[in-house]
Amino acid sequence: MDRKLPSLHIGDLNIDPPIIQGGMGVRVSRSRLAAAVANEGCVGVIAGVGLGKFENRPGSEFESLNNDALREEIRKARSMSKGIIGVNLMVVLSNYEPLIKTAVDEGIDLIISGAGLPLELPKYVGKKDIKLVPIVSSARALKIICSKWKRNFDRLPDAVIVEGPKAGGHIGYDYQDIVDGKAASLDDKIREVVELANTYDPNIPVIAAGGVFDGKDIAHYLELGASGVQMGTRFVCTDECDVHENFKQAYLKAKKDDIVIIKSPVGLPGRVLKNKFVEDIKKGETAPTACNFHCLKTCSPKTAPYCIAKALANAAEGNLDKGFVFAGSNAYRCNEIIPVKKLISTLVEEYAEA
Repeated sequence: MDRKLPSLHIGDLNIDPPIIQGGMGVRVSRSRLAAAVANEGCVGVIAGVGLGKFENRPGSEFESLNNDALREEIRKARSMSKGIIGVNLMVVLSNYEPLIKTAVDEGIDLIISGAGLPLELPKYVGKKDIKLVPIVSSARALKIICSKWKRNFDRLPDAVIVEGPKAGGHIGYDYQDIVDGKAASLDDKIREVVELANTYDPNIPVIAAGGVFDGKDIAHYLELGASGVQMGTRFVCTDECDVHENFKQAYLKAKKDDIVIIKSPVGLPGRVLKNKFVEDIKKGETAPTACNFHCLKTCSPKTAPYCIAKALANAAEGNLDKGFVFAGSNAYRCNEIIPVKKLISTLVEEYAEA
């Protein structure tokens, strides 16, 4: 194996080393982290969910508040970096379209979109040179996206991210399969998606995500045919990560059995770090609060046992008693907070050794 990491090419974007920093909401990956990652030649990503401080504002302001916050974060990232900046916008967001339009207006380099199939995404981008990267958990999902995009917009995804069952946050797999360890492995998913992606002209680069932790993992997925990786968990424990120090410390203190799967009010399993709030959820003790936002289409505010947007916002602001921390399956392996520059160079060295 060549000891130097190959570049990842998404259209005319050259990503070297071939790492995309995962978009982590609410307010975990913002401009400071994205710019630091982009400055190392990778793709820095701002997560668009819940960026605006919506908690104590009326629901009527939810959309404009989040549009303004996304615009501000993109501009801040641009002011700190000449590198590649992307946004991660979830299809399931009730304000998905306005956020997409905001990112397009700001001339973002790439839009990553999952938590549902982004079947209409090209419509909002038009002729602008913005790379579109769906997140899928199967070859079938990619096939549906490709046929719909080709038919309706005469374009294909510029790359595709395949997320396995070890990812942090909301996971696109069956709750029981995740808990029982029966969900198909990322290895299997990468093989099947690469096979399909290579049938298109041009070939669609495949990016492995979910449980990618070190340079050895990067080598492994590139060997399976992926062109790059997306990593979230490792970037939480960096100096530049925009989240509160308490959130980072929760990663450093976590043991392997502190990482648990919960049922989220949005209808997906979520991987979180265990704390009192999580214990209360599991006992059914959390009190629902009136929700003015309805930020996710799949959430039913009237029956939800708690507001996940508020829980995640509380955690991001450091108030862990009233929220929880999303984390990947390897979060317990994080043992120090380091600069992004050092993390990237460590990953490159580990790859060479692997």
